[in-house]
Amino acid sequence: MEFGLNFFPCLSPAQKSAEQYFREAYHLIGLCDELGYTHIRQVEHYFIPYGGYSPNPMVFLTGASQRTKRARLITGAVLPIFNHPLKLAGEMGMLDAISGGRFEAGFARAFLPHEFAAFGVSLDESRARFEEGLAQVNLLLEHENASSEGRFHSFRNVTSLPRPTQKPHPPIWVAATSTPQTFADTGRAGFNIMTIPLDPSRMHELIGIYREAWRSAGHPGRGRVMSNFIMCCLPSRDEAYDAAREPTNGHLRGVAEAAAPFRSTASTKDYPGYDKMAEHLAKESFETQVANGVGLVGTPKDVIDMVEAYARQVRGLECASLHIMPSTMRVEIAERALRHFAAEAMPKLAAL
Repeated sequence: MEFGLNFFPCLSPAQKSAEQYFREAYHLIGLCDELGYTHIRQVEHYFIPYGGYSPNPMVFLTGASQRTKRARLITGAVLPIFNHPLKLAGEMGMLDAISGGRFEAGFARAFLPHEFAAFGVSLDESRARFEEGLAQVNLLLEHENASSEGRFHSFRNVTSLPRPTQKPHPPIWVAATSTPQTFADTGRAGFNIMTIPLDPSRMHELIGIYREAWRSAGHPGRGRVMSNFIMCCLPSRDEAYDAAREPTNGHLRGVAEAAAPFRSTASTKDYPGYDKMAEHLAKESFETQVANGVGLVGTPKDVIDMVEAYARQVRGLECASLHIMPSTMRVEIAERALRHFAAEAMPKLAAL
């Protein structure tokens, strides 16, 4: 198993300025090569504390490319629904060149109602816009003189520059939450998949759908699964709990508030069951995350046991993306946790 760092800001300017957040994030990124973390990842979100400091993850990853020489740089994930494919393809080729071929393109459908409202896009266009946008960006990255007539965007005889450094294009990931169709479509397409750590029995079912679709499509291997976890690994369990409790709760409050509109709205065509998901998110806390083995907080043994149990229950896990500075987590604590996990837990988990 590989371990990387996930930077998902959930902060208001009153809690921490953007300048301070990015300064601290880049300090931690500078430790990756020394400590053996294999990727840097950031999401795309807008307008509110939950993700609002990351409207363009490729800008963030370009800075990260200058702080590490080995770590992969993953968008976790960009949102085709709010971006023109010509712009995305050009930026991806540029980042792949700047990083010396270390970029990996993660895509997601978007799911936060306030973003759709602000951009003037219907929730019920989500899947169609995602599928078209992903296909068009993939086409532009892989081929010169590309043409596409789409429902939302069209172009003719376009060669996107810079051309990708990696051939035929950077590795592609698709973010999936709980919709079986997304897991099946991603496996059939031969793309890697990003997940969030839901109930292990549910993830076992969904990852099984992905693996079977991958196999049935004739792709070699079985695909790659990444999941993100809040992590605070320290010598003392009490110290780790005290350090991570409020920052974890702050992040969970952020996502619950962002998804709250689904709780008072019947499920839409493209988001079936999201009313129930929003209700579930409202009940999540630091204690539930740790009790369910998806909040990797505690001693090295605690964390090792949780990762091993989760990977076993969900049909394997190739990559863990560690959220090591949630909400108001102090950078000094995050650095201690990074160093302690790398020294005491990572070597024992690498063979999973």
